[in-house]
Amino acid sequence: MRPTDKIYVAGHRGMVGSAILQRLRESGYTHFVLRTSQELDLRNQAEVFAFFEKEKPDYVFLAAARVGGILANNTYRAEFIYDNLQIEANVIHAAYLSGVKKLMFLGSSCIYPRLAPQPIKEEYLLTGPLEPTNEPYAIAKIAGIKLCEAYRAQYGCHFISVMPTNLYGIHDNFDLETSHVLPALLRKFHEAKIKGMPEVVVWGTGKPRREFLYVDDLADACVFLMNHPEEPDLINIGTGEDISIAELAELIRTIVGYKGRIVYDTSKPDGTPRKLLDVSRLHAMGWHHQTSLEEGIRRVYEAVFLQQTSDYTHRNRAV
Repeated sequence: MRPTDKIYVAGHRGMVGSAILQRLRESGYTHFVLRTSQELDLRNQAEVFAFFEKEKPDYVFLAAARVGGILANNTYRAEFIYDNLQIEANVIHAAYLSGVKKLMFLGSSCIYPRLAPQPIKEEYLLTGPLEPTNEPYAIAKIAGIKLCEAYRAQYGCHFISVMPTNLYGIHDNFDLETSHVLPALLRKFHEAKIKGMPEVVVWGTGKPRREFLYVDDLADACVFLMNHPEEPDLINIGTGEDISIAELAELIRTIVGYKGRIVYDTSKPDGTPRKLLDVSRLHAMGWHHQTSLEEGIRRVYEAVFLQQTSDYTHRNRAV
């Protein structure tokens, strides 16, 4: 990418899209075309085609998606598959029609089989059954990957797919009904601390193992790959390190400073037993993550929860 190229970041207000946009600006790029979901409904084919015809972006980061944790994925199954299929099909085809130079589709590590060998290599895609709780979302993301592959094969498009591991960041979703495990635990422990609650309930057994990547590191990897001459169809982005949910809960308890008990609700689903990505291909290309899990969680906690608490206290004192 050159500084004069026009770049479209789809989903620029989301956690991932906003991080990519910030990283691009830090790298000296200034020519962006951006639309909110109110200004452009990516599920509407006519709107998407008209947008690409008018703006003709050179590069596209497709980070727009309907996302959520186990509860949201399992509850809104139809919305998760329909919305994501519509978004990716419209944007990818419009990018082809308008002559986009390169497109990056952001998938999810949930595309891999529930019981895939660990760590998970890119070639394990479609080698076994998916995790049932997020199957509609995973199928939609797999379709996006296959769209990129098909457009590369038939039309020679420079469309690539990246598979991030579990992400977290300052602009995460902290709603307990729709959030992922890490932001949900941060909110639970913080609220338990300020309310003096004796215990925090964690879903499942605490035994599943997960890998977590700070979203600013993901953004750096995406810009790195968009500028890299090698173009693998599919590449994992992660840390190559995992942690159990129980260990994560203890780490967050320490960072928050909560002194109560942790109780595991084993009636709730665990999800996939383990999900650790093999990132050897990305490491071989020259990229490694920079933010440790503890450092990243502290950044999020201080920026989101401690700042909110400070602002609330300040307002009350001013009354």
